[in-house]
Amino acid sequence: LRRGMRTTKCQLLVTSLCVMLLGLSIATLSTVTHYGLHFTLISNISLESNAYRAIHNAAFYFGICLSMALILAALLSSAAMVRESQCLTAMGFFCFALAFCGLIPAACWRYTHSTEVENSMMDVYDLVYEEVRRNISSLRRHELTAIHEAFLCCGKHSPFADTTDIEQETCPSSRVHDAGQDCLREIQDFLKKHMDFISTLLGVTIGFTVYGMILTSFLWFSIHFSSNLDRKGKYILQ
Repeated sequence: LRRGMRTTKCQLLVTSLCVMLLGLSIATLSTVTHYGLHFTLISNISLESNAYRAIHNAAFYFGICLSMALILAALLSSAAMVRESQCLTAMGFFCFALAFCGLIPAACWRYTHSTEVENSMMDVYDLVYEEVRRNISSLRRHELTAIHEAFLCCGKHSPFADTTDIEQETCPSSRVHDAGQDCLREIQDFLKKHMDFISTLLGVTIGFTVYGMILTSFLWFSIHFSSNLDRKGKYILQ
């Protein structure tokens, strides 16, 4: 039993370290996504139909909460391993389970709503582009120019004949010769790479979280039965 506990503690130490690194990675990714130029440009555009803004904010707060649960689970598991405490082990298991309950819906949402994020961003670009084409607001012209500079693209394919003038006025000087290059495709490609990285990070984190739950539960039972064996044959006279 003691040999099994030593093996479990060594594995739990490595797992806790990996989970802590994964928690920090999720926190960093959430912060970069929330404050990154490409995402804030789309989120800050003041449109009543800007559905991306809600997704943008929800993803940030969810990612921060998830990273906190993972880091707390790693810290509690490490402390439980050192002190061989059943209470700390149970708390570590609870934090792993809490993180798992957050990771599974996030992974399911990623695959069942895979196009919702990119569609909301492309819808915002479409609305800004059409308002510039109709000369509704000068502010939209500045926003469209900023999007072109951030995504290094120039306009979109459109059946209207006046798109060339729009692209010459709003595209970066280095991209004017690429007028007609589809910005919607650039946004889609950028998001695909970003979401693929998120999917990989979620998959790895789920694997380590499940393994952490198994190790903490095994360590709890090991501590429980070990303490019972240590007391076997000992009596206290009162």
